[in-house]
Amino acid sequence: MEHPKNDDYIKGRGAQINPTHRFAEHAYDSEESQLVESEDEKTPTNYIEVHPKSILNKVISPDIPAEYSMNPYQGCEHGCVYCYARNTHPYWGYSAGLEFEQNILVKKNAPQLLEAKLKSKNWVAKPIMFSGNTDCYQPIEKKLQITRQMLEVLWKYRHPVSMITRNKLILRDLDILTKMAKNNLVHVAVTITTLNEKLRQKLEPRASSIANRLETVEELAKNGIPVFVMMAPIIPSLNDHEILGLTKKVASLGANGIGHTIVRLNDDVALIFEDWLRKNIPDRADKILNQIADCHGGELGSTKIGARMSGQGNYADMIHQQFRVARNQFLKDVEMPPYNLELYEQMKNPQLKLF
Repeated sequence: MEHPKNDDYIKGRGAQINPTHRFAEHAYDSEESQLVESEDEKTPTNYIEVHPKSILNKVISPDIPAEYSMNPYQGCEHGCVYCYARNTHPYWGYSAGLEFEQNILVKKNAPQLLEAKLKSKNWVAKPIMFSGNTDCYQPIEKKLQITRQMLEVLWKYRHPVSMITRNKLILRDLDILTKMAKNNLVHVAVTITTLNEKLRQKLEPRASSIANRLETVEELAKNGIPVFVMMAPIIPSLNDHEILGLTKKVASLGANGIGHTIVRLNDDVALIFEDWLRKNIPDRADKILNQIADCHGGELGSTKIGARMSGQGNYADMIHQQFRVARNQFLKDVEMPPYNLELYEQMKNPQLKLF
């Protein structure tokens, strides 16, 4: 894929527009909250410290295999153009478009909030998911290390956690992850949408390269850390032809499994994605949009529980069938190990060790 022949195209960003949102009149005033600013003069990234009172989110959707999630950052500099989390940014007073990538809310008190929760008498061990909304290893994590501090808290209390990321930065924390893996306390998922680096650069402009993500899968596996690959999302006529090849590749690197979702373009994400598509792949834009709609009952997006992430219809069925074939051929009888929930209870209640 070549960059569009357009001087106004913003290189290094996914979204090219800022749709007006329904909370625009309540836009967040970040003048005095700005933490740092990037050196990108055209589209600077602002990191804004916020002060939440809690860090765990109860997951109420049956489509997501977790009971709780936590996000040390809101907004994501990776800039994945299709990201469903974009639609949460208007609640903070920002657009789901370019501002989702430029205005990153930072929760520096997240480690303290997490420890307070784990010390609570009423808390019962259950896996918590990192990055249910935005990536916990996005670029600013290298400097702030909030995710690492939270991992240290989890290890201190021997509490199970799952993580999902598109960033090689997770390898920085191999020392903690290795200890947790030896005690069955961690699962890691690495998202790899495509093996086509040129496509990745346009779809996910500031996420790690495909080569670095493949290396991440391999290094995690070599260190005994259970690693799952998410080919998410599948975008018809863009990356669906890579299912077998990508599965074969990650299986050879030691992945414990592979999963997928089908792209859904709800609310402002539909505007952002279509704008991106017509600027980058104008000759196939209508075909891709029509096939996405075919997976969601004629609409670009879906809110239907049980189908919104997997899609429905003939095209979606063909995608699911390809994954069944791929798993059977390359990842048969491979699975993620169960979590150890007992260590946390022992750390919390030392007297249990006597029994």
